Amino acid sequence: MTENDVQIITRNKRARHDFHIHETLEAGLVLKGSEVKSLREGKASIAEAYAAIHEDEAFLHGAYIKPYEHTGEYDRLDPRRERKLLLHKSEIRDLAKQTQIRGNTIVPLTLYFRNGVAKVEIGVATGKKKQDKREDMRKKEAQREMDRAMKKYS
Repeated sequence: MTENDVQIITRNKRARHDFHIHETLEAGLVLKGSEVKSLREGKASIAEAYAAIHEDEAFLHGAYIKPYEHTGEYDRLDPRRERKLLLHKSEIRDLAKQTQIRGNTIVPLTLYFRNGVAKVEIGVATGKKKQDKREDMRKKEAQREMDRAMKKYS
């Protein structure tokens, strides 16, 4: 194991397609008991999740962590409950300022373990318009065409 050993659990693939990402941050995630075991099995989704600031604290809303199968019925947690994000006060203040700007939101990009600790990469984002998405698709297709041509001649 290396010092920065990273085990990716899930990525929000739609985030970079639907949003312009301006800035990214790494945040710790407050989890309870069996949620960590469920994450180690890769049973999570952040596709519909977003982060919000409430009273000088950051929370992740809408993230889905499947209840661990070997947990008793009374110990089961709501799979979509809000989870606290661990950030420095200055980072929370900066995020709060940036989300005050019209159109900005905080979206989770990646959920992973770093050195055995659950982390989430969040990004300050602005929604893309349909025309921006089309242009990105055109650029991606042009790049594929160039790669194919280069492969053919090499």
